[in-house]
Amino acid sequence: MQARLRLTRRQILAFRRRVGGLDERVATTAASLRRAAWAGLQDSMPRAALLSLHARLIGVEPSTWEHPSLVQVWGPRYSTYVVAERDFALFTLARLPERGKSRARAEQIAERLRAYLDGGRTTDREAGLAIRANPRYAAPTGTVAIRWEGARAPTIWMVPVPGIEPVDACRELARRYLHVFGPTTADGFARWAGISRRAGAHAFAALAGSLLPVRSPLGEELLLADDEPAMRAAETTPAPARLLPSGDAYFLLDGAERELLVPRADRRELLWTSRVWPGALLVEGEIRGTWRRAQHTVRIDAWGRPSRVVRDAVEAEAAALPLPGLDRAIDVVWNA
Repeated sequence: MQARLRLTRRQILAFRRRVGGLDERVATTAASLRRAAWAGLQDSMPRAALLSLHARLIGVEPSTWEHPSLVQVWGPRYSTYVVAERDFALFTLARLPERGKSRARAEQIAERLRAYLDGGRTTDREAGLAIRANPRYAAPTGTVAIRWEGARAPTIWMVPVPGIEPVDACRELARRYLHVFGPTTADGFARWAGISRRAGAHAFAALAGSLLPVRSPLGEELLLADDEPAMRAAETTPAPARLLPSGDAYFLLDGAERELLVPRADRRELLWTSRVWPGALLVEGEIRGTWRRAQHTVRIDAWGRPSRVVRDAVEAEAAALPLPGLDRAIDVVWNA
């Protein structure tokens, strides 16, 4: 099918900021928390999910990630995520292979975990030593729940199998991915979710009737048809500044998608490093640098020379970070 909609880089990034809630914060409610976590909030860096919530919602506090409507899971690519409790299956069971050795391994480890835990809870480290297998590999069965504080090993326990078929959960996860990262491809979804290309293609095929072929700067891609009006809509005014944590969905990209977000290769190397990624400095709708934090000090590596207005906006964002355990105000250090 021939693409009938041609999209520019500017349109795509404006759309992603809009659906990602990065242009304007909204009040914190169970519904807005779920929307903020529509594609999951990566929490592999301790409390990154909290800072992703802060970038999108008003009134986020150090304990907001513990809201009763949210849970932690080992989600895409076995990374730690914070997701809405009602979406638990989408980020776990959706990744269970239809057949083969990977599925057998996941189910066998889940059975051994259930027998070992016997209704109790323990750390993943202790359980792994006892069953001689990594408990993370049982996550795609949708039966392993976790709680990770950041400083210690995660606590794990078993939960009932979700009442949804894996193929249906995978289709809905693909829909989420398309909405947050669109336009995109089935291969892009498979890489993000950590599933096979075949599974990604099947999920997109199941959504075929609700997809719109488009032409982006990266080539032929797909968009949810329901998102076409939002993609065509006039741009909203981007926020003056946002401090996005490591792994935030807005820049959780790979391959050519990174080139779309950050055109300069030398700057991509600074953002997507070979080790732990820094945070991304989003200024007036564009990534303009990186940031890292150590205790009460936030260090900003700006790309270029920011104006006084931009500095004030960034420093205000830093001062408002809902960080737990700090006994003094945030100090911002600028690196040219």
